[in-house]
Amino acid sequence: MRMKTFKAPNSTAAFAKVKADLGDEAVILSNKTVTENGCKCCEIVAAVDAAPATLNRSSKEDVVEDALQNSVGWQREWSQIKGQIMALMKPQIDLNLLTPKQKLAMEYLEREDVDENVLAKIYCELREDKNCSIITVLDHMVNAVPFDSKNWTGKFHAFAGPGGAGKTASLVRLALKEKKANPKARICLATADSGRGKGRLVLKHYAELSGLAFREIVTKDDFAILQNESNQFDLILVDLPGLPGKTMLEEWIILYGMNKCQDMSIHLVLNPYYSSAQFERFIEKYKSEQLASVIWTKLDEACTFGAMLNMAFASGLPVSALSYGSGLKNSIAPATNEMIWRLLFMRKLPGGDIQP
Repeated sequence: MRMKTFKAPNSTAAFAKVKADLGDEAVILSNKTVTENGCKCCEIVAAVDAAPATLNRSSKEDVVEDALQNSVGWQREWSQIKGQIMALMKPQIDLNLLTPKQKLAMEYLEREDVDENVLAKIYCELREDKNCSIITVLDHMVNAVPFDSKNWTGKFHAFAGPGGAGKTASLVRLALKEKKANPKARICLATADSGRGKGRLVLKHYAELSGLAFREIVTKDDFAILQNESNQFDLILVDLPGLPGKTMLEEWIILYGMNKCQDMSIHLVLNPYYSSAQFERFIEKYKSEQLASVIWTKLDEACTFGAMLNMAFASGLPVSALSYGSGLKNSIAPATNEMIWRLLFMRKLPGGDIQP
C-alpha cells in the first residue's frame, strides 16, 4: 500500500491533490486542520494499493482505442437497452387512441423535449382513462414542496450542483427572501467553496449588507464548529462547491462530516437546458440520502422546460424553488405545482413574464 500526506489551504484543494496523485481508488485515512508557518491549512493522509504502471500510448489512434475500450460499458449498454425498449414501444404508442385534447398535450410535451420514457408513461395513463387530463397525470409525477420555514423545518440547508448552475445566487436570494418575511430570523450564510474566491466574496458581501452571519468551512473541523454553534441561528444555508471529475456528493459530504448532520437537507441546483446525458450523470453524481429537492435556476434563459418533468420522473425529487432573472431580489419563488404547469404549458415565469 502506498500512503502519502497532502496539504492545501482547504479540503477541496487537498482532495483534488489526492485525486490527481493517487487516483479515484485512494482511501482517505485522516482529514484534519493543522497550522503551518502560522497559517491554518488542511492535511489529508491518503493511501492506495500499489499497482504496476501502465504503458504510455503514443498515437492518437491508440488514445482513441483506449478511450473506447475503457469507457463505462454499462452506460452504453443501458442506452442501447433503452433504445430497444422505446423502439418496441413506439409502434404501440398510437396517439389516435387518445382524445384530441390528450393528443395535443402529448405532442406539446414532445416538443418541450420531454424524454421518451416519460412520454410512454404519460401515454399509458391517458389511454386508460379518456376523461383524464394531462395535469392529473403530471401531478403524480411532479411534486412541489415550497422552500419556506413551514415546509422545510430543518436548520441546515446545503446547495449542491455543477459549477455555474447558480448555487450561490439561489442561496443569497432565498436568504434575503426569508429575512424579508421574518426580519427577526437569525440566518447564517456559510461557504464550503473557499477555493472559488468570487462565490465566497458574494456571500460575505451580502451577509454584511443584510446583517447576516457568515462562516467559512475550510475543513471538517470548521463544519463541526458550525454545528456546535448552530443554536445561535434559526437557519443555516451552506454553499457547496462544484465537484471535480469523478468526485461524488456522497463521498464529499463524508469527507467534511456532513453525512452525520441529521438536520441537513441538500438541494440540487440545476438549469433546465443541460443535455439528457448530463442530467443522467447529475443523478448519479449527486445521489445521497440527504438530497431533498431540486431548485431550477436561469429559467429566463431556457427555451424548453421538459427537463423539469424528466428530472422529477428519474429522481423522484420534489421541486422546492424556481429562480429567474439577473437580480438577487424578487427573482426566486418557492415552487408550487401551479407555477410549474404555467411555466411548462404557458411559458410564464413565476414573476409573471412570458418566456418567448
